[in-house]
Amino acid sequence: MRVFEHKNELRDYLDLKRGEGQRIALVPTMGALHAGHLSLVLNAAKENDLTVVSIFVNPTQFDNKEDLAKYPSTFEQDLKLLEGTQKEVVVFAPSVEEMYAEEVTAGKFDFDGLEHQMEGKFRTGHFDGVGTIVKSLLDLVEADKAYFGEKDFQQLQIIKKLVEKQHIATEIIGCPILREPHGLAMSSRNERLSEESRKEAAFIYATITEAKSKFPEESAEKIKEWTENQFVNHPFLKLEYVEIADESTLRPVKKFEKGKDYRLFIAVFANDVRLIDNIALN
Repeated sequence: MRVFEHKNELRDYLDLKRGEGQRIALVPTMGALHAGHLSLVLNAAKENDLTVVSIFVNPTQFDNKEDLAKYPSTFEQDLKLLEGTQKEVVVFAPSVEEMYAEEVTAGKFDFDGLEHQMEGKFRTGHFDGVGTIVKSLLDLVEADKAYFGEKDFQQLQIIKKLVEKQHIATEIIGCPILREPHGLAMSSRNERLSEESRKEAAFIYATITEAKSKFPEESAEKIKEWTENQFVNHPFLKLEYVEIADESTLRPVKKFEKGKDYRLFIAVFANDVRLIDNIALN
């Protein structure tokens, strides 16, 4: 496994491998790797010859400086986990200066309104930051395919829109959510949860699973209201939002229509740790 910190060195290496006819995959991460990340790497390895795993905590997608400061960093452990996959992996671990040069600011993107729903309403500028760093990585790696988890389903849809509108040749692959034994969606932020908090947070998945069972007999409006009510008196978890949306447009819906796919999205605070999750309803 090779580790690169500079764009030009990585680009030269990938050009060499591409010249040998190798298919290249990209798995962008912010480190603090877990089994969910490794599943992306394994999926990439099945379909490609070489996988580039980027490890970079992108400052421009954080609207909360405290959240950025507390984001877990486990670089040496990350490398050990990747080595354990026994796959052909290259790690790209740049500094902020390497990725942003003189000015650490995000570009402005139009994702046809996808960016204004759910997370976009609560995290100002978040998707501009995501778009900036993902476009930079896609342009650098020129991967045949890039792999993203469905836990950040809104982000997945936005990246697909980015590739479409920017005419980027990379195919974007969405991979299923991996969950801890009690149902909590795997996330690097889970490392900030106490053992008790992790157990309490299992309530999120239990709730959205029960909400799914109400589809399609009950309306989206009623399912949303029921889900919100489950958190009203919860002693530990604070609901930020729940939304039921069309998977393709991410626009909230009140009634279901035949022939469309719907998904429930949720964001919850466990003390100061913000957790997101989603579930396909059909």
